[in-house]
Amino acid sequence: MASSMLASSSRQALARRSPLFAKSPLVARPATTKSSDALYVPGGPIYKGTVNDPTTFPTPSRVHGSHHWSFERLLSASLIPLTGAAFVTSPSVHPVVDGILAVSLVVHSHIGFDSMLVDYVHPRKFPVIGRVATWTLRAATVGVLVGVYNFNTNDIGLTELISKVWHA
Repeated sequence: MASSMLASSSRQALARRSPLFAKSPLVARPATTKSSDALYVPGGPIYKGTVNDPTTFPTPSRVHGSHHWSFERLLSASLIPLTGAAFVTSPSVHPVVDGILAVSLVVHSHIGFDSMLVDYVHPRKFPVIGRVATWTLRAATVGVLVGVYNFNTNDIGLTELISKVWHA
């Protein structure tokens, strides 16, 4: 009994001097530690309110994300009849159809490139390049929309250009 008390007191004395030995589960430590938010357990400290808390998820909603998906599918499906209507009608007769086709193609391309950036250059993994690529895509889309507007109003238009290139 005396030898076990001596061993216990020597372990506690060693734990006060050596921080490595203090982490051992064999050493009884007082309930109060230097950090008031962490208690010592044999596996390590448990921090309240940080890494040990479960991940919070957004509240479930039946329509979350479905508007974006529905818009993408509607835009993709509408490009087929819109392309046919733009080439059947003369661009000089219906320049509105030509403009709608041009804007729809640009928006469709923007959505595709944005999906690629979200999948492969996510800002969490690439914090600088991801944001630069996203803003570069947005600036390029605005620039292309301005160019398409100028081309359709001040020049021959998109469908007339495609017709001339097709018959050349």
